[in-house]
Amino acid sequence: MFENEFLKHVATEFAKLFGELLILFVGISFIVALLQVYISPAKIKKLLTSDKKVVSGIFGSLLGSVTPFCSCSTIPVLSELLKSGAPFCGVMSFLLTSPVLNPAIITMLIAFFGLKAAIFYAGFVLLLSISLGLILDKFEFVSEVKTLENSGGGCCCCKNSWENLEGNFFQKQVKAVKIAANNSGALFKSVLPYLLIGAGIGAFIHEVIPTELLSNFANQNEFWAIPLAAVAGIPMYIRAETMIPVASILMSKGVAPGIAIALIIGGAGASLPELSLLSSMFKKKMLAVFVSCVFMVAVVTGVAFNFIL
Repeated sequence: MFENEFLKHVATEFAKLFGELLILFVGISFIVALLQVYISPAKIKKLLTSDKKVVSGIFGSLLGSVTPFCSCSTIPVLSELLKSGAPFCGVMSFLLTSPVLNPAIITMLIAFFGLKAAIFYAGFVLLLSISLGLILDKFEFVSEVKTLENSGGGCCCCKNSWENLEGNFFQKQVKAVKIAANNSGALFKSVLPYLLIGAGIGAFIHEVIPTELLSNFANQNEFWAIPLAAVAGIPMYIRAETMIPVASILMSKGVAPGIAIALIIGGAGASLPELSLLSSMFKKKMLAVFVSCVFMVAVVTGVAFNFIL
């Protein structure tokens, strides 16, 4: 049975971690929700449609990093892009970037790992997503996408886009702020359990698991550690917002940065609910290739992190 002193330390660490997450998430989630009003799926489609595939891949990756749609709308947006005939390379770059790179994740990386780590993380994710999107397009994996029927309704994001708001500029701004406040509040409610879980796991690890155990088990010189972390993360339903504080604690215990990053990307990039939704659009071969791409991004970024941090 845990002693009172131990529980006090765990509670203190939990309060510290959750407090940092709460302050960051409340502010950033509002900014994220406001971006969703200004950057509609229709704008994404327009920007992705370019005669040059490299340009389409770059826009797809960049838009994936600044349009952090929630999980319930990312897949519908992907579906609409595929049905509209948007360049496949740009669509795949968007899909690979969106779950693992957004303003909230970058802000939290800066807070927990520092500016240098956040810049390198963003750079590697963008570069790899663009490259993999072009490679998948080159080998015509678009043929592995199921035939999608057009739907009349469209996603809920379109209804709240800037173009569909009524009134003059000031009135539209007020409506945009209200929509962002409502959406960020709803997002916070849905993410709150994950933030609590992340802070709780982090606090428990900090107080319970000996530093020597983790540092010996996950030493950065072990070549298998990063791929193992990426594989372990893929079947786990982990939001990056949950894993970042946990990864910070793991690193403070001696786990190499690359291992923590590989676990974050693996878990956030290919969660089971996401794969389940993608299976309605992708054939088995394409689904397997997508998981392989997430694994590659996780491993390469993890290896790079061990050299820069």
